[in-house]
Amino acid sequence: MLAIPSSSDERLTAVRRSKFAYVYVRQSSINQVRHHQESTELQYSLVDRAVRLGWPPDRVVVIDEDLGKSGNGKVERGGFQRLIAEIGLGNAGLVVSLDASRLARNNRDWHQLLELCSLFDVIIADGERLYDPCAYHDRLLLGPSGIMSEAELHQIRIRLHQGERQKAARGELRIPLPGGLTYNRSGQIVFNPDEEVQARLRLIFDKFRSFRPRDALCVTCARMTCAYRCGRFAGRRPMSWCGETPPSPMSIIFCTTRPMPAHMSTAGAE
Repeated sequence: MLAIPSSSDERLTAVRRSKFAYVYVRQSSINQVRHHQESTELQYSLVDRAVRLGWPPDRVVVIDEDLGKSGNGKVERGGFQRLIAEIGLGNAGLVVSLDASRLARNNRDWHQLLELCSLFDVIIADGERLYDPCAYHDRLLLGPSGIMSEAELHQIRIRLHQGERQKAARGELRIPLPGGLTYNRSGQIVFNPDEEVQARLRLIFDKFRSFRPRDALCVTCARMTCAYRCGRFAGRRPMSWCGETPPSPMSIIFCTTRPMPAHMSTAGAE
């Protein structure tokens, strides 16, 4: 729940209020954007928080270009770079985000933001309180917040990997399958039940045995100009080479170099 701030806070100076308030909205993945809509709506409601702090509605800017992008520093975030640019141009008086993890999940981006906010006299607000990066005690709180956000991401990864290993130990882990393979009801990996898919997959490996260099195999399959349809991820999200369009070289290389389809082609899966 968002705390109701006091508009008489001494940090809310007239100089800062004369500038823009930027509300930064981010979700880490497209799946979160689709299924965690309450969190997204809560972040958008921070506009009201900026208004209660004394900023006119027409001077509150929402930056939401990074919806569906991770904050771990490995993905380019256009919205975050825009926020950094606005701060550096002296246009910002307030940066609002639900918590530190929304702004950054890595120390590089987090401390870059803090340094710029301190240099250009910008205050930061989350769902509970205000922080002035220029103030010593506020800076002590902001620093560990970024560290904890990055550490939390590391802990999430560890838990996910532990869960995968436990499933694998029980024999229940299902990984995405290459085209042409699927899981049956008992959990075994089998060829796609579509006979045409089976025929095309076997044809590729027959040609692979005759034309061992991959380039020659790709040229041969391109000349066949035959339709090839296959299932992906246990029958979901079908991938196809449609009509008279020949398979691409990358599709051929992927199919013949992945251990799973290659093993099943020689083992003769039922």
